[in-house]
Amino acid sequence: MPDQIRIIEVAPRDGLQNEIEVVPTPVKAEFIRSLAAAGLREIEATSFVHPKWVPQLADAADLLTGLGPIPGVRISTLVPNEKGLERAVGLGVQAIAVFTAASEAFVQKNINMTVDESLAVFDRVIQSYRGQIPNGFVRGYLSTVVECPFSGRVSPGRVAELVEKLFELGCDEVSLGETIGVAIPAEVVGVAREVEKVTSQSKIAWHFHDTRGTAIANVSAMLDRGYRSFDSSAAGLGGCPYAPGAGGNLATEDLVYFAERSGLATGVDLEALARCSAPVLQVLGRPATAKSQLAVLAACKSL
Repeated sequence: MPDQIRIIEVAPRDGLQNEIEVVPTPVKAEFIRSLAAAGLREIEATSFVHPKWVPQLADAADLLTGLGPIPGVRISTLVPNEKGLERAVGLGVQAIAVFTAASEAFVQKNINMTVDESLAVFDRVIQSYRGQIPNGFVRGYLSTVVECPFSGRVSPGRVAELVEKLFELGCDEVSLGETIGVAIPAEVVGVAREVEKVTSQSKIAWHFHDTRGTAIANVSAMLDRGYRSFDSSAAGLGGCPYAPGAGGNLATEDLVYFAERSGLATGVDLEALARCSAPVLQVLGRPATAKSQLAVLAACKSL
């Protein structure tokens, strides 16, 4: 059997969170179902953040209730605090994520806390979650692992220190976010070297943005190093509302194409995946832009 990669699909949450045009709940639910039908086994669906801050995700409870469980698929939600956790647990959510950054300035802009304050919140959230859903999965997001849009370069040593703390708090996995899409492979390798001093590759996922077209190059570098878990977003949806100028997330279509072409199984039907985002893009009033998505759709039209 070919080597495999693991894809964590983040479009329904991270991809849509800063879109002004609100996508109707039934469209989101069908988007998630179609992503699962295309073969994606891990999907971050929404966040229990206050609707005032992210109106797009105000329907989190309705979305999850209407969606229900999807056999063989891990549906996760971002939980920013204890109140969000209470809502998630009330719906029986089996996987949650918490979010901080390696940059103090970024955390202040994003969640109005210091890094240490955010970790203290996560400690309470994770312990409470473990007490109520013992077998639940906890992911920690660590953003700005190479550079911050407000304070510049971030020390790889600082990244490793925070990764270690997130695992000490009880995270099962940490996703390292190259949040503004400026890094080249050598810089990402520098972060990886430090992180590998405190944990194993199997507990780390990478989250790349494609602002300057380097996302796939960074994926390639991490694949060569032995990593097999990557976040991506269908149609390249998303960016970061607190990172001025940041482009979209790495497109899942591009990740699937690159992996399969490299001999790595994904379990994803690329043609089906390329069609998944059409209803969402229609609501947002924009065309598809992910290169592999466009190529697949063009090939289908020519048949």
